[in-house]
Amino acid sequence: MSTSTRTKVPRASVLGVGDALGAGDSYLVTNMLPPELANVAFEKMKTEVKWQTMHHRGGEVPRLVAVEGEVLEDGSFPVYRHPADESPPLAPFSPTVALIREHVQKVLNHPVNHVLIQYYRTGKDYISEHSDKTIDVVRGSNIVNVSLGAQRVMTLRVKKDRAEKVADSSNSGASTAPGTSGTSPSASDSPSEQWTVVSGKSHGPPRTSQRIPLPHNSMFVMGLETNAKWLHGINHDNQPLKTKSPEERIENGGRISLTFRHIGTFLSADETLIWGQGAKGKVKDRAGQVVNDKKEAQKLIWQFGVENQQSEFDWKRAYGRGFDVLHLTTRDSEEDKDDKEKA
Repeated sequence: MSTSTRTKVPRASVLGVGDALGAGDSYLVTNMLPPELANVAFEKMKTEVKWQTMHHRGGEVPRLVAVEGEVLEDGSFPVYRHPADESPPLAPFSPTVALIREHVQKVLNHPVNHVLIQYYRTGKDYISEHSDKTIDVVRGSNIVNVSLGAQRVMTLRVKKDRAEKVADSSNSGASTAPGTSGTSPSASDSPSEQWTVVSGKSHGPPRTSQRIPLPHNSMFVMGLETNAKWLHGINHDNQPLKTKSPEERIENGGRISLTFRHIGTFLSADETLIWGQGAKGKVKDRAGQVVNDKKEAQKLIWQFGVENQQSEFDWKRAYGRGFDVLHLTTRDSEEDKDDKEKA
């Protein structure tokens, strides 16, 4: 005999400029590019960027992608490792992307030397919820997502283990929800506005979530604490274009996102040597040979999976010794079986 329960599920708060997002270390900036650049960037990037398809777990991810970065005088370049069957090769910053990068760095007050560019052609293109993999991301830096074109909604959701810890704490008398320090307007809403009741099988405690519309010419700045404790993604939007808002119909529903990162791991021009934060040799003089070791790759992919699931991820224990493996095919991996892309 099956049983069902009535579970309180938190309605996702719709947040934006001025709100404390995620764990409180993230925020949204609008009108971040000057009009003369914002008005032409989308069309220029469609032709300047070397768009490619990317595969993960044997399937094509539902968007076009490209990778660009800062190529140094000796030809070395930053490397951002994440689970994928194959990733596009890094190209030097294209002209329009280079201009956008300058404006990003002014806002952040720290450098960014790597960008993953993604073209969501229609509302059907999406990216499943995930945490960015941080083995190569400089500690203490921010991860930035610039949006051009149609407005899409980013969803932040507390990781499952974080929700369970909060539920246990609440049962012991505590009442503070993750990521709600009292600074967000949603924290003062009445319970009836924050929650909806559904019937069905219980799958653990409800998980706090936030919906953040990302309009054209906006920049979402994500702190590493938010990345550690929350998942983020862009869901399907299968509404007919004619029923959408003017902001969602820009560029016929197409959106280009640029995820800028400050990367601390580097490859030599011929991709045979690796050094830096995420490698075993932390400085160039101690660069190591890139290894093609399946067991070593599986160890790193396993840690990626742990980082994706655990809100109290121990970075030093998982990544501190460094990995010199480069090719991280997930075709035979156990990580994120239900997902077809992680970035």
